[in-house]
Amino acid sequence: MANIVTAKQIAQYLKLTESTIYKLASTGELPGFRIGKSWRFDMDEILERIKDEKKTRVDNGPA
Repeated sequence: MANIVTAKQIAQYLKLTESTIYKLASTGELPGFRIGKSWRFDMDEILERIKDEKKTRVDNGPA
């Protein structure tokens, strides 16, 4: 089952501001979806994206 969280929870976890989370989500850099005017995120999908990004950086060297 999906672990759906809010932008505030993601911001706290990633140690970013909520406005940064909204910007990343609106550009598609952070996977999320809207319910009405509110953004929601699947924590498992966020963690997978971070893991993939780390692996890509290790494989390809620093960006």
